[in-house]
Amino acid sequence: MGDILAHESELLGLVKEYLDFAEFEDTLKTFSKECKVKGKPLCKTVGGSFRDSKSLTIQKDLVTAFDNGDQKVFFDLWEEHIPSFIRDGDSFAQKLEFYLHIHFAIYLLKHSVGRPDKEELDEKISYFKTYLETKGAALSQTTEFLPFYALPFVPNPTVHPSFKELFQDSWTPELKVKLEKFLALIFKASNTPKLLTIYKESGLSNKETLHQLHQRLVEAERRSMTYLKRYNKIQADYHNLIGVTAELVDSLEATVSGKMITPEYLQSVCVRLFSNQMRQSLAHSVDFTRPGTASTMLRASLAPVKLKDVPLLPSLDYEKLKKDLILGSDRLKAFLLQALRWRSVLQLLHSKSDVVRQYMARLINAFASLAEGRLYLAQNTKVLRMLEGRLKEEDKDIITRENILGALQKFSLRRPLQTAMIQDGLIFWLVDVLKDPDCLSDYMLEYSVALLMNLCLRSAGKNMCAKVAGLVLKVLSDLLGHENHEIQPYVNGALYSILSVPVIREEARAMGMEDILRCFIKEGNAEMIRQIEFIIKQLNSEELPDDVLESDDDEDEDEEEDHDIMEADLDKDELIQPQLGELSGEKLLTTEYLGIMTNTGKTRRKGPASVLQGGDEPLRRPVTPSGHRNGCPV
Repeated sequence: MGDILAHESELLGLVKEYLDFAEFEDTLKTFSKECKVKGKPLCKTVGGSFRDSKSLTIQKDLVTAFDNGDQKVFFDLWEEHIPSFIRDGDSFAQKLEFYLHIHFAIYLLKHSVGRPDKEELDEKISYFKTYLETKGAALSQTTEFLPFYALPFVPNPTVHPSFKELFQDSWTPELKVKLEKFLALIFKASNTPKLLTIYKESGLSNKETLHQLHQRLVEAERRSMTYLKRYNKIQADYHNLIGVTAELVDSLEATVSGKMITPEYLQSVCVRLFSNQMRQSLAHSVDFTRPGTASTMLRASLAPVKLKDVPLLPSLDYEKLKKDLILGSDRLKAFLLQALRWRSVLQLLHSKSDVVRQYMARLINAFASLAEGRLYLAQNTKVLRMLEGRLKEEDKDIITRENILGALQKFSLRRPLQTAMIQDGLIFWLVDVLKDPDCLSDYMLEYSVALLMNLCLRSAGKNMCAKVAGLVLKVLSDLLGHENHEIQPYVNGALYSILSVPVIREEARAMGMEDILRCFIKEGNAEMIRQIEFIIKQLNSEELPDDVLESDDDEDEDEEEDHDIMEADLDKDELIQPQLGELSGEKLLTTEYLGIMTNTGKTRRKGPASVLQGGDEPLRRPVTPSGHRNGCPV
């Protein structure tokens, strides 16, 4: 009770101030009268006219310090009179403060007659550098500000192309206008009743906390689902392995006793043991719109079968199919890959139905995930050209676009398709898209950068980049600081590759690329640091490397990676969900379409041994993001 009485006068004054502000005239009269009758003292609040006068004085002092380049006076007033919840929580205020620090850092360079005083200039640059390492570090992941983190390390910023706009005559006046508008808005808001200010500050803090907690919860749930799927798969494989092991031990005991083991029994054990590698499907047609079917079917067996084992399909070209079977295709591959050659099937990519386009894109992406699928599809560039066109036109369904890009990225593992994509100008499209990476999903961003890197490994790709060297280097240097760290190996690989071209090296040196790279050495992990050191070494070289890059144009045309990666993203965000009790995906195939093996078949063709590459070096061979994460040789 004593605490209430001690602050009663101030609390009543806050209520009176708010009623006056909100123009509750009758209520205010009644409130004041009742306080007087009860002998309650009313704390006199600061008058509006006095506040206005003080606000104008503060604004004038801040603008004067801005004009005079008085850094210390300005930021002392800034921190004293601009509320902390605005400085730390308002995005516009944070960006404005960043540019104000730049203004004071380069003030002497813009306003000194002759050469500026070195000691005073070093002091201002040091102040700016301290800001970047402390409060300014929060904006280091923002593409807009990333080039300015190299400013303290550039010997002469006035001639550096990255800072050209800072030294234009219009830059300082435009910044001053923004400052004046901001101050007018802030100090106008400061005339609001203190009671309202207290409420806003409390509400804003709670809202931000709730938002952060919600973001953490969503991320935790996403990781939890991923780990749960992995756990369930490992658990299922474990139980299956234990069961098969027990049966094999029983069978071994039976053979000791002289009992025969039938081929049918061994067949059933093999199917259970290698369920993901020995699928033989399509006893009749498969419903492609069932959830999970596309990618699950593509995990089927690659063992060859006889022509008589292929189901009778009236519209199928049996002479072509026979060749496919001789080459080692199974029934599933023979049917699906032959179907992809039908123009009517490919036209489904242009269907008016978002669902049809999406599932067709999922299917092609699943084919591209297999080495055999890529080899088959590489026979004709018609599929590639159709995918390129659809990628540039698709603007309605993000999943369709992601799957088309995923397929093209995997196609870039094959040299003939690399050549076609480079000739079609896909590098220019990728660079244009990557200028605004924050508008892309994680999948689109990662696969776009990985595709760009694969194309840049070729001499023809490097020559394409040389035509727009400045733009390519700016896009890649911006991506170095992106918050998605999964793209870093591909950005490093692309930079390392294109910097082998003298024209691009010269352009990179002119824009101060080494200074930008050294900024990331201070913040990156050990692997990132070592890769950047390789890039800097490449930047400062004068001749082409002695070793010939494996992906260069005089390489053996037949060299090809030989691994299959079926990423989890192939089945993400399914539009069509099975009804209660309806079979789908893996269960559908094992129940209705799993055939009986008729022969053991030939062994799959193995590609050449992988060229070893040091883990510290940037990537120098084509990869896919899923293959790189899983450590598959390329």
